[in-house]
Amino acid sequence: MSAIKDEALRAKEIAENRLQTGDFAVALKFAMKDQRLFPDTQNITQIITIYEVHYASQNKLSTSDMNWYGILLTDKFSKEAMIKRQYRKLAPLLHPDKNKSAGAEAAFKLIVEANRILSDPTKRSLYHMKISRLAGIKAPQDPSYHHNLHTSSTQIPLATWNSTCKIA
Repeated sequence: MSAIKDEALRAKEIAENRLQTGDFAVALKFAMKDQRLFPDTQNITQIITIYEVHYASQNKLSTSDMNWYGILLTDKFSKEAMIKRQYRKLAPLLHPDKNKSAGAEAAFKLIVEANRILSDPTKRSLYHMKISRLAGIKAPQDPSYHHNLHTSSTQIPLATWNSTCKIA
């Protein structure tokens, strides 16, 4: 058991070092290894969430356009209810008053900004037009899309969203 715990600790240290250098993909990989080897690692769920948000922020749509849906760890064109649910789920995990881990404050600021853009119907519509133009994907055309939670739209898995929209 001690060898497994030592390996988990080593994975956590590598993850923390990679976070500091901005290598979020590797940081996430090693944090998940830590969790797999030793699920009782303190705050591992919060740490993984920090790394996921930072990793999503690194995968921009173009050189300057953030992937706000990815930052909220949700599918592209998710409905307003899903955006609110994801924000409410992520905010307590990342809030700097509750999470003192490295990167938590920056991750929290990212989800706040993502929520601000995706919760405002006008900003969200402009964002949809921009990402649709960049990726050549049609945005939802239903005029009540932002207000009617029962309107159906096609959900694209996050992996497809990231690969489709990786322009730069």
